[in-house]
Amino acid sequence: MKVISGLYKGRKIEGFDIDGTRPTMDRVKESLFAMIQDYVKDGVVLDLFAGSGNLAIEALSEQANFAYLVDNNKKAIEMIKKNIKNININNCEVIYSDYRQALKSFTKGQFDVIFLDPPYKTNFIEESLKIIDESNLLKDNGIIVCESDGLDKIVYSDRYKSFKEKKYGDKWVVILK
Repeated sequence: MKVISGLYKGRKIEGFDIDGTRPTMDRVKESLFAMIQDYVKDGVVLDLFAGSGNLAIEALSEQANFAYLVDNNKKAIEMIKKNIKNININNCEVIYSDYRQALKSFTKGQFDVIFLDPPYKTNFIEESLKIIDESNLLKDNGIIVCESDGLDKIVYSDRYKSFKEKKYGDKWVVILK
């Protein structure tokens, strides 16, 4: 995997082979960031199921001000730290935590962009969105990017509106506002 554009374009991101992770491939990432670039620039980003840090690193390359990278897999956390060190990124925080605990630790209106790309075959997107909603973590003009293997797993309240849904092979990306 590589950073596809921006400040760190072409830099290598390791970690595509970590057990339990499924990184967003470059062509999907390129399409996704073309859709959300206006929300990323100068924003604060949360990558809740960070894996290798691929999405947050791309957001930082696209000039996000700061990113929080959360994962509960020790190997993933080690890989994220290695990737940000190799690219020399300083404007981020890596958090080893369960997603529920991490969400409860953040403050109201903190994020411009939240990435939710949990392990497939879970209801973690629905659970995450409930906590995000209850804690009001998304800024008024912010977005949530959900990735799953089924559109039926991206369950959200009527507080959110889907403004983009796209299928890439076996995965769905839904952007909520």
